[in-house]
Amino acid sequence: MNESLQQKLQQKIDNKIKPTGALGMLETIALKAGVVQNTLSPKIVNPHIVVFAADHGIAATGLVNPYPQAVTAQMVLNFIQGGAAINVFCKQNYIALAVADAGVNFIFDESLPLIHAKIKMGTANYLHENAMIAAEVHLAMEKGKNIVADIADTGCNTIGFGEMGIGNTSSAALIMHHLLQLPLTACAGRGTGVNDKQLQQKIDTLQAVSDFHQLQKATISVYELLGKIGGLEIAMMAGAYLEAARQNMLIVVDGFIATAALLIARAISEAVLSFCIFAHASDEQGHRTMLQHLNARPLLQLGMRLGEGTGAALAIPLIRSAVAFVNEMASFEAAGVSDKE
Repeated sequence: MNESLQQKLQQKIDNKIKPTGALGMLETIALKAGVVQNTLSPKIVNPHIVVFAADHGIAATGLVNPYPQAVTAQMVLNFIQGGAAINVFCKQNYIALAVADAGVNFIFDESLPLIHAKIKMGTANYLHENAMIAAEVHLAMEKGKNIVADIADTGCNTIGFGEMGIGNTSSAALIMHHLLQLPLTACAGRGTGVNDKQLQQKIDTLQAVSDFHQLQKATISVYELLGKIGGLEIAMMAGAYLEAARQNMLIVVDGFIATAALLIARAISEAVLSFCIFAHASDEQGHRTMLQHLNARPLLQLGMRLGEGTGAALAIPLIRSAVAFVNEMASFEAAGVSDKE
């Protein structure tokens, strides 16, 4: 970290025509943006959100999700057609949107406006076997890195990640369960809307998965963890986080599943956190605990649990406001207004 730059930027923020700290978290965001971009005049350029989509073998059992697995592919087609919440928010806020097929159990036409990055037709059912082999984990992460590198080449300096995959809150809960060594009752939530009976079935099923893969042990590497219980979209997102940090991008972190992928990336490189702005506190069980573990302060608390990157899309306008005030707001001296003595 450039401490001299950080001090100068903090002084610039403090000298704006306002009481010190009066813009609250916007001041924190402005400082982070300037430090990440190594400038006293940070900018948000060509922001993107990438939605990674994949299927999970366990979803076909119906034990952890109320919606059928086919919904993943149906929603990807909806993203392409512009009908989802993430499309609405990206269009409203002038954010570019890309959708990546990481491993959907469906063959998409090659002509569709989609990043065709499929590793395979969804993961195996991790209730009985490993979700992926090691080569698939590494390939997914590498493709995530390549996707972000290509987007960085367009001049983008701010990026957020979303996901789509029926059953992926279960994979995220298992990742949290292992990496934070917490009981599954503290990690597994209602996902796409299970009732009390279904939630208990989900927890019981995931406990059986944890026992089968011995997730209570602290000796599993994150690559092994992804191979055992991960999702292709989560692995691809983890790689994307690492590349975004390497590219000195501001990273806007979405909800529960996106934060689980960040836990994976952080285990590989702690430095990735210094590039992250946390968009919102999801209403999904466990997300607040994840945020507390990361000492993260989310911008928004709207009771959302949709995924898709929707929280990130809503936070990016606030980040734009933060860099706008630091660049355009007058200082006490320029405005001829007396500062406090």
